[in-house]
Amino acid sequence: MEIFDYDKVLLLPRKCRVQSRSECDPGIEFGGRRFRLPVVPANMKTVVDESICLWMAQNGYFYVMHRFDLDNVAFVRAMRAAGTYASISLGVKPADYEIVDRLAAEGLVPEYVTIDIAHGHADTVRDMIHHLKKKLPDAFVIAGNVGTPEAVIDLENWGADATKVGIGPGKVCITRMKTGFGTGGWQLSALKWCARVASKPIIADGGIRENGDIAKSIRFGASMVMVGSMLAGHEESPGKTVEVDGKLFKEYYGSASDFNKGEYKHVEGKRILEPVRGRLVDTLREMEEDLQSSISYAGGTKLADVRKVNYVILGGDNAGEHLLM
Repeated sequence: MEIFDYDKVLLLPRKCRVQSRSECDPGIEFGGRRFRLPVVPANMKTVVDESICLWMAQNGYFYVMHRFDLDNVAFVRAMRAAGTYASISLGVKPADYEIVDRLAAEGLVPEYVTIDIAHGHADTVRDMIHHLKKKLPDAFVIAGNVGTPEAVIDLENWGADATKVGIGPGKVCITRMKTGFGTGGWQLSALKWCARVASKPIIADGGIRENGDIAKSIRFGASMVMVGSMLAGHEESPGKTVEVDGKLFKEYYGSASDFNKGEYKHVEGKRILEPVRGRLVDTLREMEEDLQSSISYAGGTKLADVRKVNYVILGGDNAGEHLLM
């Protein structure tokens, strides 16, 4: 297989079929609902909080609430009271099983549940999927994270409705340095590899640095793209605001960092500062406009048309000499 990442691939344009890029529809159906974008903020404490998740749900975007220092039952209850869908994260510890049991007992069924652990190809994830399907059968279950076709096949067979692909490619992930494992540096080809065997949706998680990387993710098989650092530095972002040399930054750290864990144990994440970049709504609008442009370059009118284009791999002995489907 070819090994490449986002910065080594360019998609090739086809004849434009629209009068205006605004005619192109970047929306996506996911889990029985329609969303304006195939983009979801990373479920991290410095990226999303209750107010951001509520705003996104009310404005046609998909979200996944993080699972740290949070009463998931109260969160689902609040989203239900606001008249919108609930999308939560769980781990695989006894406390997470208790949350599922409480939700079932109260008749609070979240529309989306993400089982979110660093190494998702695990018996513990299998057991949690089975528990969710028994207690909350109407919930759409996303499981991860994984990085191999074998893992995608197993998670789908265990009952997951979607899988999350990406082991340590994020900006604040240090998994490959700490463990020697992961998809960091070749996340896009790992996505392609996993998508070839998937029969259910895939969320590409990590490694997104530019808006064009979203289109590349769709081209190589993602239904949804999880974005962390690009959505972490906004005025509304829950990360702590820090001033350095007169400039404002937002704190951004990985879920497996000591900053999130509260202790230095099994650390696979770090903390960085992201420049404050304005309002979240403006960034999401720019992502939508750029995806519309991507669709027009693909010669299409809808998001799925991006999957039909050729691409080139930059660099190496054969750079520019062959086109790839």
